[in-house]
Order: sequence, then structure tokens, then C-alpha cells
Amino acid sequence: MIPLKSEKDLEMMRIAGKIVAKIMNKIQGAIKEGISTAQVDSYAEELIFDANVLPAFKGYNGFPATTCISVNEEIVHGIPSEEKKLKNGDIVSLDLGINYEGYFSDMAVTVGIGKVDAKLKKLMEVAKEALTAGIKQAKINNRLYDISYAVQNYVEEHGFSVVRQFVGHGIGRMLHESPEIPNFGQKNEGPAIKAGMVFAIEPMINMGTWEAKITDNGWTAVTTDGLPSAHFEHTIAITEKGPEILTH
Repeated sequence: MIPLKSEKDLEMMRIAGKIVAKIMNKIQGAIKEGISTAQVDSYAEELIFDANVLPAFKGYNGFPATTCISVNEEIVHGIPSEEKKLKNGDIVSLDLGINYEGYFSDMAVTVGIGKVDAKLKKLMEVAKEALTAGIKQAKINNRLYDISYAVQNYVEEHGFSVVRQFVGHGIGRMLHESPEIPNFGQKNEGPAIKAGMVFAIEPMINMGTWEAKITDNGWTAVTTDGLPSAHFEHTIAITEKGPEILTH
């Protein structure tokens, strides 16, 4: 059963979305060569508490940090560390969620540090545009996997691959709600999309193989071939007027 949000729910989630987007914008402006991922995480937590909201990830199923910070071949769930310093040419995926008065919002971006190789810029660009392609299909009377197909088709047309072990999700009063939203699938399949649904759509795409493995820390997923990965995410609401991005 996919939960449908009331207008009051959506108003609260709009506020949550704006807050997480503002925080993410500040984090992006602060990251630079030489700082550690732990410093980035500490700054994110400071911004969250300054906004009088709560981190959604810290402690969630035991996750130890406020942000997931995944560098280069890390796909998702990178754990911030004092030892991991950002270097010129790195790409960094920042995944952040907040809890505003019991309503969750979740977003992710991938950014480059310093001078980034053209192939990496293309990887990030395609991941971002794949998210846009998926969001366009998140409309009433479409089927859930129309979103999945749009993401996969766009990514593969550009020579990259979509991660299959991790998916987008519903979101609202819980960080993860029904349904799961894979980044691959067939058109015209899955549950009908209805007004009031809220999704976190999040393409994770790899330069090489789609296959991933979990590292020894039990959390961080990396590409099996060691090639880079990029990740973008928005929380979106299904409305009569079309998809509404809550995390602008």
C-alpha cells in the first residue's frame, strides 16, 4: 500500500524540502580540496541543528553519521572520516535527509572538487539529467516503473549503467516508505501513480559495470570494477498539476 499525503502533510513536506535544500546548498559551497569528509559531516550537522530540525540518517539502522558522503567509486552510504581528505579531481556524492516535526525530506547531489576530468563531468551530468527524466514520468495515471524505465533508458543511451542493488523510495512520516523505486524497469508496469504520493527518486549511475559490493564497514557500497559513480536525488510530490519538486 502506497501512502497518500493530505494537503497538510504536503505543506509540512514542502517546508522540510526547502530546509534540506538550503542546507545542501550551503554544504556544496563549503566543500573544497583538502578538507576531510568528517569536517563536511560536522558542518552539515551544525546547519541542521541551527535550522531546528533533526538529522534523518544519524542512528538510522545504526548509521553513524549525519550525511552519507561517497567519493569516486563509492556509490552510496559513504561514512565520513577524518582520514578521508577531498582531493583535486574527486567527485563527491552528498546524501542528506532531515526530520522536520515528524516529516522527512531527502536529497542527494554529486559535485566535483577542483579540476575534474571531462568523463567525470559527463557522468555527473547524465546522472542529473536522468533524475529529471524520471521526475517527468512521475505523474498521475502513469505507472511506477515508467519512472524506472525513463532513468535506465537515459543512462544507457549515454553509455553508463544504473545501479540495481539500491533504489528510490516513498517518503513522508518515515524516511523510507512504500514503494521501492528501482532505476531500471519496463514501461507501463507497477502500481498506478496517484495524487498525494511522495517519492524520493534517486538515480545512482556508474561509469562501468552496474554491479556493486559492500565494503568491510558494512555500509558503504562501491563499484566492483573500481570506476566512479554519481548520485542525484529529489523528494517529489505527485499533484494534479504534475510532479512538484519539494527539495529545490
